[in-house]
Amino acid sequence: MITGLDETHRPELVSWVESARTDAIDFPIQNLPLGVFRTHGREARPGVAIGTQILDLGATVRQHLISGVLASLIERSCEEGTLNAVFAAGRTAVAALRSVVSDTLRIDTEAGARARLVQGAILIPMADAELLLPAHVGDYTDFYASIHHATNVGSMFRPDNPLLPNYKWVPIGYHGRASSLVASGTPVRRPRGQSKDDAANAPTFAPTRRFDYELEVGAFIGTGNARGDEIRIGEAERHLAGLCLVNDWSARDFQAWEYQPLGPFLAKNFATTVSPWVVSLEALAPFRAPAYTRGDDDPAPLPHLSDPLDAREGGFDITLEVVLASARMREQHVPPMRVSIGSFTSMYWTMAQLVTHHASNGCNLQPGDLLASGTVSGDRKESRGCLLERTWRGSEPLTLPTGETRSFLEDGDEVVMRGWCERQGFRRIGFGECRGIVLPAREPS
Repeated sequence: MITGLDETHRPELVSWVESARTDAIDFPIQNLPLGVFRTHGREARPGVAIGTQILDLGATVRQHLISGVLASLIERSCEEGTLNAVFAAGRTAVAALRSVVSDTLRIDTEAGARARLVQGAILIPMADAELLLPAHVGDYTDFYASIHHATNVGSMFRPDNPLLPNYKWVPIGYHGRASSLVASGTPVRRPRGQSKDDAANAPTFAPTRRFDYELEVGAFIGTGNARGDEIRIGEAERHLAGLCLVNDWSARDFQAWEYQPLGPFLAKNFATTVSPWVVSLEALAPFRAPAYTRGDDDPAPLPHLSDPLDAREGGFDITLEVVLASARMREQHVPPMRVSIGSFTSMYWTMAQLVTHHASNGCNLQPGDLLASGTVSGDRKESRGCLLERTWRGSEPLTLPTGETRSFLEDGDEVVMRGWCERQGFRRIGFGECRGIVLPAREPS
């Protein structure tokens, strides 16, 4: 039995927005993710993705299609140019907004008929919009929740002891840099930094030679917690507004030199790309999955990280894909090459466990904070979620359709991440794209 299903999930629902009726579209009426966009120099404002269009929520309020408390939240979001106000109102408000928008976009409702009459005032072609970061992110935390990723990376540096003793007991994470989060489509410049080759006597300062992507799923915090308060595992998902895609760009040579003893720093804080659409947990209800099945020799989670419902359906069955296109491929109109495809069900720790652990010492999470899963990797070579793993630290380069090879990213490479959910009896929904292109390093000043 799938919990959390309601009228909005019915596969036979049809929108009056024609582009939302295509089977392969990421944004049918059963999805309705939230985002922030801007057009023609106007201020940033909240919207909902539907087909190839954006429902302008502010315009929808002005057309008296949304009223009451939800209208007030939307108006505040329009003033602030972020979704923080909506997120802060909690899961109930996010679910209520999704339900009202569903009714407004349906072809068979009175609200849908009224909305269709004013569609020119409330719909914006997505191609004409600039998609922005969905929220003002006060804090960003990156986890290390894939046991396959942790084992692969650990085996490169510690072949006899890939996993450190704490891994199966505690979700590992580090505090990232919120100020360098960027929206999908923003170019990312190759960073300069300090690294040291194994054979060298001293480090050097130069552009990274091991530039990498990391395929991750992000979760935006909705309702926060007061400093000093914990978040119980059974209540953790009430504090989540929705999920997105994240590319945590990494300079692996910097990372290898600097990570001991305190972990990632300049190797990761120069840029992190976030996809523009936040898919609610309500939209994801049909695609829940059991938490990762631990081995017989693995310890059970400690009581504060253990919950029967989370064990039964704490996972999300999201297919995740990375494609890469070099500058030469684009010049020759060669389609991007798939580098990785895997599933989010492979994660050792659930999103609820990450939230609970983060607040277990009284840390105060705030609306709009972003938690990322860490690299999503599976147990197959093609499901490894970064080039460090995919090329095994550069020793097994990939060959592109043009004959070029890649151990790590080169200037001009474009990385595109996608995610989607499919299950028999339900409409396919997707996350859109998380896209970024690598620019050359700046010349020394």
